[in-house]
Order: sequence, then structure tokens, then C-alpha cells
Amino acid sequence: MSKCEGSLDIDACTLAIYPTQNRWDYALSYDSKVYFVEVHSAETGEVSTVLRKLQWLKDWLSQKAPEINKLKADAPYFWIQSGRFSILKNSAQAKQIAQAGIRPIPKLSLPR
Repeated sequence: MSKCEGSLDIDACTLAIYPTQNRWDYALSYDSKVYFVEVHSAETGEVSTVLRKLQWLKDWLSQKAPEINKLKADAPYFWIQSGRFSILKNSAQAKQIAQAGIRPIPKLSLPR
């Protein structure tokens, strides 16, 4: 039995409603929990963009998708780095993403 139950391209589905906002990319339903995945370059100058996307997602979930919000996993937010990683370990940006509970990772591995 597969643990992967489905996915949602949030960005494509919300483009017409929020054309100028920084929208999150995807939601994945896995083992009865929902995870949210953003594929984005992991560079110091992009941290603020990803944090805006994360805030947009949280607002969207609470205001427009409360049923999806109820299903989110305990640690639901993932930033998959596209390309190289270039955020200095002790930088203000590294601290910002740590406080937001998200960090860039090279690939997604969900529990088995």
C-alpha cells in the first residue's frame, strides 16, 4: 500500500487569484499528513522571498484552506534547494529561516 496519497500544485491553482504575490509551490499528502514543499534557489538573497512565500502559505491555509491546514504534519514545511546552497551559517538570513522553522535541503525524504 502506498503512503503517497496525492499532491496539489498550489502555485498553479492560486495564480489567477494572487498573480503578484509570492505563492508557495506544492502540498503533498503522505501517510495521512500534508507536507508543503517549496522548490527555490537557496541563496542569501532569496531568503526573504521564501519567507514571504511561507507567510503567504500560512495565511492562505488559515483563511482559504482550513481543511488542508488541519491535516498538516508536525514539521510540515520544506524548502528544496534548486541548485547550490549559498547561505552563510551564522548570517542573519540563516537565523531568520531557523526561527521560521524551515531550512533548505537538497532532497525531500519523508518517513517510511
